[in-house]
Amino acid sequence: MLTTDFPDSHPLHARVLNPHEQRILDRLESVMDPEIPTLNILDLGIVTRIQADNTDRAQVQLTPTFSGCPALKIMENMVHEALKTEGFHQVEVTTSFETAWNSNLISERGLQSLKKHGLAPPPRHEGYIELDVLSDTPCPLCGSRNTTLQTPFGPTLCRSMHYCNHCHNGFEGFKPVE
Repeated sequence: MLTTDFPDSHPLHARVLNPHEQRILDRLESVMDPEIPTLNILDLGIVTRIQADNTDRAQVQLTPTFSGCPALKIMENMVHEALKTEGFHQVEVTTSFETAWNSNLISERGLQSLKKHGLAPPPRHEGYIELDVLSDTPCPLCGSRNTTLQTPFGPTLCRSMHYCNHCHNGFEGFKPVE
């Protein structure tokens, strides 16, 4: 049983978990992204592999949103500590770039969490993204599509800056990534 609805393209989608792996998954739902505290790392789609064959050992693989993500080491430590408090004594947390992360790995609940945080969630895509998609970003505050892209470069690599011409607020958008 999965407690998070992973998108079809996610490596953990429809995977049958043993009870120890389910414990890992359940515990990781409480590990929040340090930059977006309304979003857990499962819903962000960066947990790409979990493995446990007994109550003592847990392995988790993270695939970061960007290779230079400044929060990566913090998230690795948070996962390690969360699983230690869950009773796993041997915890291995690794980072892999084997399969690239893309914004389609964010769960539906994750997209809503981004919006709750005041970030425009990225649109679903078919693998090819043009800069135009950033120009059609709805305001997460009022829902208006009457917005203007200020710059495709935000405070982090995964965000862009926008202005809403309807409610007159600036906001950040979470970029779609292929």
